[in-house]
Amino acid sequence: MEIQETRQGAVTCVKPMGPLVQGDAGQFQRASSEVRARSLGRFVVDLGAVPYADSLGLEALVDLTEEMSEGGQSLRICGANETLREVLALTGVADLFEHYIDLNTAVRSFL
Repeated sequence: MEIQETRQGAVTCVKPMGPLVQGDAGQFQRASSEVRARSLGRFVVDLGAVPYADSLGLEALVDLTEEMSEGGQSLRICGANETLREVLALTGVADLFEHYIDLNTAVRSFL
């Protein structure tokens, strides 16, 4: 899985490219944890290029948001397609994330 990292001002964005499943979920979680540690809590995961996620992918997102909430932060996600939003809702984890339509809106939420 390719994971792109970009910055918009003081906000760091991580964009996984492809399904968030099995082995890729671990890679995503490690990369996101490293970025989060450098981002001072201004961190967004852009899910626009993630067509779907399995249980390990969802677990990686939940673990990341739990790490952030321990530090008084919340994970912002953006760009999730309808399928992924439904999976988040059906599994009962959607409320753990601040979700935005696009990256620009997510970045502006830090202002």
